Amino acid sequence: MKSPRITDTTLRDGSHPMRHQYTREQVRSIVQALDAAGVPVIEVSHGDGLGGSSLQYGFSRESEFDLIETARETAGRARIAALMLPGIGTRKEMKEAAARGVQVLRIATQCTEADISEQHFGLAKELGLETVGFLMMAHIRPPEALVEQAKRMESYGADCVYIVDSAGAMLPHEAAARVAALKGALSIQVGFHAHNNLGLAIGNTLAALEAGADQVDGCLRGLGAGAGNAATELLAAVLDRLGVNPGLDVFALMDAAEYIVAPIMPFQPFPDRDAIAIGYAGVYSTFLLHAKRAGERYGVDAREILVELGRRQAVAGQEDWILDVALELARNNGQPVAGERLFEK
Repeated sequence: MKSPRITDTTLRDGSHPMRHQYTREQVRSIVQALDAAGVPVIEVSHGDGLGGSSLQYGFSRESEFDLIETARETAGRARIAALMLPGIGTRKEMKEAAARGVQVLRIATQCTEADISEQHFGLAKELGLETVGFLMMAHIRPPEALVEQAKRMESYGADCVYIVDSAGAMLPHEAAARVAALKGALSIQVGFHAHNNLGLAIGNTLAALEAGADQVDGCLRGLGAGAGNAATELLAAVLDRLGVNPGLDVFALMDAAEYIVAPIMPFQPFPDRDAIAIGYAGVYSTFLLHAKRAGERYGVDAREILVELGRRQAVAGQEDWILDVALELARNNGQPVAGERLFEK
């Protein structure tokens, strides 16, 4: 195992539980602490990436571009990154982010849709940015299929491609197999992004590192979507114990998590009943509320709905399946159902 490059995404993935309400002062404090502790890359943007501040995804309290600018002004050594999802973020947001100080752009697609990212990688390179590809929901496809998608991102100009366990559904051997497959097929770096829905964020990250991952992610105090992410301070402590600490100040990160991030958190993400259901089923956390509503309406356990959606490999944009599945399960269980097809956003 080698020392990885760490990207802390407290100020992006952590934006989800924060309901996108970060202030410039909070960004300044967190970036200052991470930078002082030796974290080399700090991701800052709306939880759903550039352009995510909207009625659909939730409005940011302050402009993400102002937050990016504050982060860049505050960081002494760390590089500032942002996430963008084609279709949510556009060329306009990419150019604005670069002008405000973003140095690393992480371009995320479904793990079956890398082809939609070609123009975004091209523009990022024109803007002089380091580029990272994110293959989201990577647990739904086998390693060889992910290799094909990763090669596309590599051909578009990616400097690194990440295996992203969006639902927190992977087991350690699954994370390792996917990372190893990319390492064997690409000439660029490979990364891994974990979620903790099954309590395996640190374990999966270590499995990815053992398989050769060059880059991995964390969030202070695990602050991220679902049950959260691999906690940066925990990851630093484990890497230090393993003798592969990439230059992180373990105590400083522990203090940042305890005294800077914890006091502003609305709650502590952890694998509770709902989070476990998401990881067990292997679906996006955004499906949970809709599944609960459909389950209540038709007398079906929401977990049964989620498991069936996972079996069908449902991804974002296929929320209309939730009602279909609920109706099918209700009929199979002998439940009387009404004929309406109403989908509540």
